[in-house]
Amino acid sequence: MSKMVTTAQGEAGKIGPGRLVLVVGPSGAGKDTLLRLAQAACIDDPEIVFPRRVVTRASSSDEDNIAMSPDEFRRAREQGDFAVHWEAHGHAYALPLEINDDIRAGRAVVVNVSRTVIAALREAYANVVVVAITAPPDVLAQRLAARARQSDGDITERLSRSVDGSSAQADVTILNAGSADYHGRQLVRVIRNEGWQD
Repeated sequence: MSKMVTTAQGEAGKIGPGRLVLVVGPSGAGKDTLLRLAQAACIDDPEIVFPRRVVTRASSSDEDNIAMSPDEFRRAREQGDFAVHWEAHGHAYALPLEINDDIRAGRAVVVNVSRTVIAALREAYANVVVVAITAPPDVLAQRLAARARQSDGDITERLSRSVDGSSAQADVTILNAGSADYHGRQLVRVIRNEGWQD
C-alpha cells in the first residue's frame, strides 16, 4: 500500500524549471546499483543532485538512506519536512523538502521512488522524466534471494506486485540484464538529457 503527499500540490503552477528524474522498477531490478554508478559518474557536476531518501529502515550497503523511526518520520511529515512521502513493503519513505529548491534552481534531481507516486509527481513538477529499470523475472528472483534482506518481506509477494500501468508510464526503460557499467552509462545519458541508446 502506498500513498503520496507532496508540498508542491496546492502551490501556484508546477515546480520547475529543473528536471525530476524518477527511477522506478521492481525489487531486484538493480536500481540502487545503477544509481550508485550514475552518482559516481556525475560526482563533479553540481547541476545533478542525488538526494538521500528518508526511510523507516536502517541504512545498509544496499542503500545509504537517512534512517528514521516511525515516530520520527510521522513528526517530520507533520512538520512539512518532506517534498513527497509514501508507504511500501511495510516501510515509510520520503524525499527531503530541499529537492524543491534544487529543481527551482534548474538542477536535475535523481530519485528512486515507488511506481505508485509517478502520476502525482507528474502533476506537481514541470519537468519529470521516468526511467523504468527492470530485468527478467528469473533475474529478479535471483537478485532478491541473494540480497536476503529481512526487511524486504516475502520475495514471491514482491515479484507478483502489480501497479496500474497508467500511473507507471515510463519515458525510458532500461532492461538491466547485462553489464551494470553499460546500463549505468545509459542511465547517466538520460540524467544528462543526452539520449540513452548507444
